Amino acid sequence: MENKVLRKLFLGFIQIHILHHAKKAPIFGSWMLEELKKHGYEMSAGTLYPLLHNMEVNGLLEKEEKNVEGKIRKYYRTTEKGNEVLMKAKEKAYELFKEIKD
Repeated sequence: MENKVLRKLFLGFIQIHILHHAKKAPIFGSWMLEELKKHGYEMSAGTLYPLLHNMEVNGLLEKEEKNVEGKIRKYYRTTEKGNEVLMKAKEKAYELFKEIKD
């Protein structure tokens, strides 16, 4: 039970992290896996790629496919909706952690 709750929370944090980086510059899956690993998240491609796809379907990310060394690489960047969600998430996180800190 505890693992399910933590997984759900961490997936939310990861989505915020994805939006943060995709707003700054287009991202791709393997780069994002390495970035998440730097922050202590152990995630497989089998978890990340469906998450990116769902964020695209929900209008948070847009995808551009590019041929890189003969392989198709999918680059993701935030949409206007994704930028708005990121801003709201940052505001709520700031409020929450400010309250917890006090």
